[in-house]
Amino acid sequence: MTSVALGIPSVRTKPIAERRRSRQIMVGSVPVGGDAPVSVQSMTTTVTADINATLQQIAALTASGCQIVRVAVPSQDDAEALPIIAKKSQIPVIADIHFQPKYVFAAIEAGCAAVRVNPGNIKKFDDKVGEIAKAAADHGVPIRIGVNAGSLDPRLLQKYGKATPEALVESALWECSLFEEHGFRDIKISVKHNDPVVMIQAYRLLAQKCDYPLHLGVTEAGPAFQGTIKSAVAFGALLAEGIGDTIRVSLSAPPVEEIKVGIGILESLGLRERGLEIVSCPSCGRAQVDVYTLAEQVQAGLEGLKVPLRVAVMGCVVNGPGEAREADLGVASGNGKGQIFVKGEVIKTVPESQIVETLIEEAMRLAEEMGVEIDLDDDAPGPEVVVG
Repeated sequence: MTSVALGIPSVRTKPIAERRRSRQIMVGSVPVGGDAPVSVQSMTTTVTADINATLQQIAALTASGCQIVRVAVPSQDDAEALPIIAKKSQIPVIADIHFQPKYVFAAIEAGCAAVRVNPGNIKKFDDKVGEIAKAAADHGVPIRIGVNAGSLDPRLLQKYGKATPEALVESALWECSLFEEHGFRDIKISVKHNDPVVMIQAYRLLAQKCDYPLHLGVTEAGPAFQGTIKSAVAFGALLAEGIGDTIRVSLSAPPVEEIKVGIGILESLGLRERGLEIVSCPSCGRAQVDVYTLAEQVQAGLEGLKVPLRVAVMGCVVNGPGEAREADLGVASGNGKGQIFVKGEVIKTVPESQIVETLIEEAMRLAEEMGVEIDLDDDAPGPEVVVG
């Protein structure tokens, strides 16, 4: 009988749609737009002037898979900290500027990889565009025009009555046109709203009207659960249409959690190679083991394992054997014991009390066979959990 290789394919899942063709910019060493992969970014929550705390948080974000980081610059002390932070960070640093144009120039001089400006919050911003464009061009620093529903230009609020998709897009394109008048096109755009429906409509409209790379975000998305749902819905809808070049999940939670969610969204859409994935059943009256506890214990035991493995934790004889057989590693549980599957074959049957440790041992063995260095890092993104 011919054996059939099962488990996760070695190649990335084909994306749902062709990527929108956008021009490419370089944010430090990270390409954004064009044919570059969709990047994941976050923002520090520390006071930027506290250099050590900020660099520590950037290091944690870097370890979690963050590719670009943004820091707030609301004061002179923050601006003065930028040269050291930009130099010592292992990933590109973007300065986030509101209200004071002078900090835009300070960030450019400090060696930041890019600068985010919010036109609605900077007084007489339009009058400064020429100077900003020249400084940015001279230093090779791209500009992100970041329009937010909560800080829309008063002129557009008066025109549209509220932050409609049309208002957000008009604001962004107006500012782009001012930079274009000075020959500057090293730009990316965001048009964020806290309502995913409005946000989706705004980005769809924007995608039709320009070829600039787009930074996706649902602003003020909320606490971890709510913000994850909003971001997954909005990003999923747009990325599935090929819209979006870099993403930031905004959560009222530690920044590392934003990276976990962002990476998970990209993996789910086939826009990034999957890492460790745990497939587990939702449990029902047929289950003869505590599937919830088993899945949680396996997840905790494999936290931070950086390897593309699908691990199935199943609780009954209906779907259990099939799911476990199709995974790289799995267990089909029942009657106080579990059948352990590796690459589609049953390798042993163990008591229920040994299921977790056996799965962890086999996962480590498979990782070593794949030549992956085992380093279980508590700060790294955890495995993706799929409930069947």
